[in-house]
Amino acid sequence: MMRKTLPVALLALAVLCGCGGATESAAPSAGSTAEGKEVQLEAAKADCMKQKGFKYVAYVTPHKPGTEDDKSRMRGNYPAMKKYREKYGFGVFAQHVYPKEMGSTTSLDNEPNPNMKIQSALSKAQMQAYRKALDACQVSAANKVLGLKLKSAEDFYDAQFKASVRARKGKLNTDPELVELATAMATCLKGKGYAVGDTAPVAMAELGQKTWLGNEDKLGREQMDDVPDVAPPATDDKMPMYYAPTLTPEQAKPYLAKEIRAALDDLECGKDFYPAFLPKEQAVQGQVSAQFGM
Repeated sequence: MMRKTLPVALLALAVLCGCGGATESAAPSAGSTAEGKEVQLEAAKADCMKQKGFKYVAYVTPHKPGTEDDKSRMRGNYPAMKKYREKYGFGVFAQHVYPKEMGSTTSLDNEPNPNMKIQSALSKAQMQAYRKALDACQVSAANKVLGLKLKSAEDFYDAQFKASVRARKGKLNTDPELVELATAMATCLKGKGYAVGDTAPVAMAELGQKTWLGNEDKLGREQMDDVPDVAPPATDDKMPMYYAPTLTPEQAKPYLAKEIRAALDDLECGKDFYPAFLPKEQAVQGQVSAQFGM
C-alpha cells in the first residue's frame, strides 16, 4: 500500500518536471542552490550512517531539464497543458493506469536510488534499526547543513511544507492580477457545477488536484484497517498524508476518465489564470526548495 506525503504544490511540480538518477559522490558542494544543499545534506547523512554502522549511499536526485512540453506546461501554455490532461488528468489516478510513465513503479530494477535495494535486503528487525538510524541522521544533517533545530525527520518535511505554504500564500494570494484571474476561474467552474470554496489564487491552482487526491485517499483508507476512514482536516502547519489504494490499471481507468473530464474543465476555466500563476509559483517554490535543499 503506497503512502504519499508530498505537498500538493511540490507534487504538481514533480508531475510537470520529472526527475531520477543517482550519484555516489559524497563530496559536498559549496553552492547555495537546492541541488548544492541536497549534495551537502546527503554527504552529512552518509557520514552519520557510517558512524552508526550502516551502509548508505549519498543519493542526489539530478534536476534534469524538462522537455519542451514540460517547460510549456510550466509556463501555463494551454495546448501543452491540454495535451497532458487529456491523458493524465491531474496526475492522480494516472499513476495506477500508467505506473511506469508516471514513475510509480514498485520494481527495484527501475528504482534509481541505491538505498532502496540496500533496505530491501534487510530483515524486519534490521529494517527497523536502519530506519531509526536514518531518521536520526536526517535530523542531524538538516540541523548541521541548513541551520535548523529539528527533533524528528517528520519535522523536516513539516518545516518545508510550512515554508512553502507561507511563501506561496504570502506572495501569490496578494497579487492583484492573480486574484482577479482566480475569481474569474472560480465563477466559471461554479457555472459548470463544481463546488468551489476558497477562491484565492493558491486554492484555485490546487483545487482540482486536491479534490482527486482526496478521492484516491478515500479509496486507500477504505482498503486499510489501521488508519481512520476519514482524513483529518488539512492545516497549514502539517504536511497532509495521502493513502493510495491498490488498484489495477483496469480498476483505475473509470476514475481516471472522470478525473480527465474535471481536469479539462478546470483548464478551460483557468486558461487565462494558469499562464499568469504558474511562472510566479515556480519562482516562489524555487526559493523554498533552495532553502531546504530539495
